Amino acid sequence: MARGFLRVYRTYNMIDKNPVIDKVRTLVQDEGLIKKLGIVHEISGVSTSTLDNWFNGTTRSPQHATIAAVITSLGYREEFIKEKEIDVDKEREVAAAWLEKQEKIKAKSLPAKSNGHRKAKAKR
Repeated sequence: MARGFLRVYRTYNMIDKNPVIDKVRTLVQDEGLIKKLGIVHEISGVSTSTLDNWFNGTTRSPQHATIAAVITSLGYREEFIKEKEIDVDKEREVAAAWLEKQEKIKAKSLPAKSNGHRKAKAKR
């Protein structure tokens, strides 16, 4: 994926930064380690520059493995909770319609392609 490209998902949207960054920041603060990122590095293996980029820098979407390394080192675990039942066939229809709309939006925003032909390589 090219730098500067923001991936858009139908069921998950973020504006600026992935909200998991704020959740991890809160955990680090709750443990009294927000000003001691060197300790978080020691126990998690995640570099202090990575942590600083999450909390104060330009990181928008950290890698899941890195997030997991930090939270588990602080004694937390991830949990997935079923929030609602879904109709898979209905979700597939909605997803297909959403994807079609996204492709139209993307097509409108791309510059027009040139109809020019590539120059044939000169024979040696």
